[in-house]
Amino acid sequence: MYIVVEGEDPGFDTFVNGRALARNEDALERLALRLGVRPLIEFFSADENSMSLLIEEGAGNRELMNRLPPPQWYAAADGLATVEALVAALEHEPQQLGSEGEQVLAELLEYRRVLRKTGDRGMRWHLAVSWR
Repeated sequence: MYIVVEGEDPGFDTFVNGRALARNEDALERLALRLGVRPLIEFFSADENSMSLLIEEGAGNRELMNRLPPPQWYAAADGLATVEALVAALEHEPQQLGSEGEQVLAELLEYRRVLRKTGDRGMRWHLAVSWR
């Protein structure tokens, strides 16, 4: 799972690995719901570029490209509320997510960095998925 910032070039590095987040998405969703915040997966949206990449990677159906809804964009503050709550819950107990808890926390801290910069610039974002 990775962050896509609206526009061609946001002017900063948006890269976050996101593999541990993707592998632990179910546990993170349950944790977010317990914390009373929106789960990260609810910020997912597929734009034409990310769907093209998925199809090139062998995941997805080219026919879906014709029926793809327009991408949904979210305020950085909305995503930041979720990320901040998850970080606070995992900072002192990353092991609650098992052996990958430390890596999940590290990726959430990267999400926080990107979402803060996104918000500072008044930009919007969404999550996308790569199968590689």
